[in-house]
Amino acid sequence: EDVDIPSRRVLITGATGLLGRAVFKEFSENNWNAVGCGYRRARPRFEQVNLLDSIAVHDIIHDFQPHVIVHCAAERRPDVVESRPEAAAELNVAASGNLAKEAAAVGAFLIYISTDYVFDGTSPPYKETDVPNPLNLYGKTKLEGEKAVLENNEGAAILRIPVLYGEVERLEESAVTVMFDKVQFSNKSANMDHWQQRFPTNVKDVATVCRELAEKRMLDPSVKGTFHWSGNEQMTKYEMACAIADAFNLPSSHLRPITDCPVVGALRPRNAQLDCSKLEMLGIGQRTPFRAGIKESLWPFLVDKRWRQTVFH
Repeated sequence: EDVDIPSRRVLITGATGLLGRAVFKEFSENNWNAVGCGYRRARPRFEQVNLLDSIAVHDIIHDFQPHVIVHCAAERRPDVVESRPEAAAELNVAASGNLAKEAAAVGAFLIYISTDYVFDGTSPPYKETDVPNPLNLYGKTKLEGEKAVLENNEGAAILRIPVLYGEVERLEESAVTVMFDKVQFSNKSANMDHWQQRFPTNVKDVATVCRELAEKRMLDPSVKGTFHWSGNEQMTKYEMACAIADAFNLPSSHLRPITDCPVVGALRPRNAQLDCSKLEMLGIGQRTPFRAGIKESLWPFLVDKRWRQTVFH
């Protein structure tokens, strides 16, 4: 039998994570030969590669010879970055620079996943050309990572994205889905941030952007530099929690909006909205409506099974 073996090869770092899994799936289902790598949770599905081990990184890239590398791996929890700055800098900056250098050596197009937290949130929406001014160490390490990538690989792309959600393995995997228990357990009141303006973005949509960007680049070498992608529904955590309650027909009266600037943890930008018109002009991207996307992501974690039966039967 003629077996169609896709000739286009993509390597995904952080393939065990929330975004990485979606990116791996998107490329795999669209006729790319995808290899994912991870570290602690890698086997048996993915290659186990320590991105801090430059020899291991060199070997997998030179053996696989990818056309595209999507670099999703990062320490992305702002409070963890503050408490472990050296480890975060190693992964977010040094490993990213090294990956960019190895990608350049085999002529692979590198997409480095960055964040809206490179901006201070005082004058949104932000274009790719606006001057970054990160408020916290996480934003600083990701910005340093951007610079390290472009210094080592001038043909690379930076893709800045905001807070993500999607099909989680655990509710704690996303700052959006982690709120579900507070929403479901309505017997105790829950304080929810109603100060920071967020743009929750489905990982499936980001994965589509990565694939479309890669495919455009295969046809046009001028596709490089910095890009922004984001959902377009502006919501505080309180508003997201209310939308989640609404999607599942749950009460929301126990959720209490807190309108003060948070005083604990790493500083967060008030509103780091990203202007996505550059990708839109290229005809790239898709947006899943928040209510539809969050319902799909969260229903397996619904405690009240009776509700589930009424909806799905």
